Amino acid sequence: MRNSKPILLVEDDRVDVMAVERALKDLKVTNPLAHLANGEEALEYLRGGSNKGPCVILLDLNTPKMNGFEFLKVVKADDVLKKIPVVVLTASKDERDIVESFKLGVGGYMVKSVDYKKFMETIRTIDVYWTLSELPNGE
Repeated sequence: MRNSKPILLVEDDRVDVMAVERALKDLKVTNPLAHLANGEEALEYLRGGSNKGPCVILLDLNTPKMNGFEFLKVVKADDVLKKIPVVVLTASKDERDIVESFKLGVGGYMVKSVDYKKFMETIRTIDVYWTLSELPNGE
């Protein structure tokens, strides 16, 4: 990413978290990674005044307590939080999940691959896109 803001990863699977950490390291992405296991924790983080707002949120749909769809409904209804780009990063290829995610305002929908090279290419694509994408001033 082109700034020093953290990347917020909302993911409950430790193996997937390690894969994202490894891919970011291998790609030499220097943004800090803030990892939270579910939507409730992520909302607390985002609303906590002491945390630096993320440049992008990588969101798994299937998390405990508050799943990705519930999280998106809250975030996209908030005038401040809705400006943060959200990319769904999930195992689901279900068309209903894809359609619902875009209805709720995501910037992208990426399916996790079990093949590390393909997974790394997915993370590279997210990095390149959000590095090149113009964001509103102050974001």
